[in-house]
Amino acid sequence: MNTAAAVYIFLGIFLASGVYSFWKQKLPKSVILLLGLSAAASLTVGFMSL
Repeated sequence: MNTAAAVYIFLGIFLASGVYSFWKQKLPKSVILLLGLSAAASLTVGFMSL
């Protein structure tokens, strides 16, 4: 596992926890969607670079 993959996976998990937090706070759906898409993209890049 290289450093870039680990950073992207960590970032994706961090953003996914932000999605959960924002959902519980009832923030606007567009913010949650954008954060969710960026979390999915980070996790995808991280796992694809393994």
